[in-house]
Amino acid sequence: MSLSIQQATKYYGKQAALNNVSFELHEGEIAGFLGPNGAGKSTLMKIVTGYISADAGTVSVCGEKVTETGLETRRMIGYLPEHNPLYPDLYVKEYLQFVAGMYHLGKQSKSRVDEMIERTGLTNEYKKRIGQLSKGYRQRVGLAQALIHDPKVLILDEPTTGLDPNQLEEIRNLIIEVGKEKTVLFSTHIMQEVKAICKRVIIINNGQLAADSTENDLVLEVDKDRFNTLVEFAGEITPEKLRSLQFVLQVEPIGNNTFHIMSSADIRTELFRVAVETNTPLLTLKREEHSMEDVFKKLTNN
Repeated sequence: MSLSIQQATKYYGKQAALNNVSFELHEGEIAGFLGPNGAGKSTLMKIVTGYISADAGTVSVCGEKVTETGLETRRMIGYLPEHNPLYPDLYVKEYLQFVAGMYHLGKQSKSRVDEMIERTGLTNEYKKRIGQLSKGYRQRVGLAQALIHDPKVLILDEPTTGLDPNQLEEIRNLIIEVGKEKTVLFSTHIMQEVKAICKRVIIINNGQLAADSTENDLVLEVDKDRFNTLVEFAGEITPEKLRSLQFVLQVEPIGNNTFHIMSSADIRTELFRVAVETNTPLLTLKREEHSMEDVFKKLTNN
């Protein structure tokens, strides 16, 4: 495997930021890394990249143990932190040349810089100082520096922050393309990004692993004990009538004779009977699938 995290634990004083977290990622895998603020995501990513060390447990990249002083493992990792640290007085191309120099790319420096400028959509911006760029373009520069040395593992902490819809699509496509040949750990609070980019979802809460599966499997797991139904009648039906049905947990009026119903079982047959008994035609009767937002709330609401 490209990235192996085994029983990673980290304390800040007496508070456990991470508690016995374990998972593995393989080449060609893009994993969405989710959790509420303070869950331990950034701490784990800093341990993976060697910025800080774990108090217990091990992290390995391509079989090599990550340490704070291990330069060989750092060369295999590309990292875009949440707060993208850039030099605002440097020109974009100048900065990328500087980064290439730090990785000792030598004769490959020019071709790698030019390739990253093109792949991250900086062709019209590379002659500007970084301080003149919009936030979205600064994120592109951050992605370019994370990729310039062709790492095996890519750690992205909120990489799409500040991007407009067009930029979002471009960066999504870039991450998907890069993910075909690398291992990508992708932290975000935007659930649509998870659906668009990630094949696998890892959720941590209070420093502990809360879920590790595909998005579809997690949604199906939530669906097991909660059913959401959208129903619209052609005539008047009172919320009280619907609340009296067996298995109904909550009835929310959302429009003219339209309701969102939460239940502990599938009640579409019962709703059809209500329509027949009251001689009120049904205009809409649809079971709504749960979303990643529902999964996230269920697993992280303490």
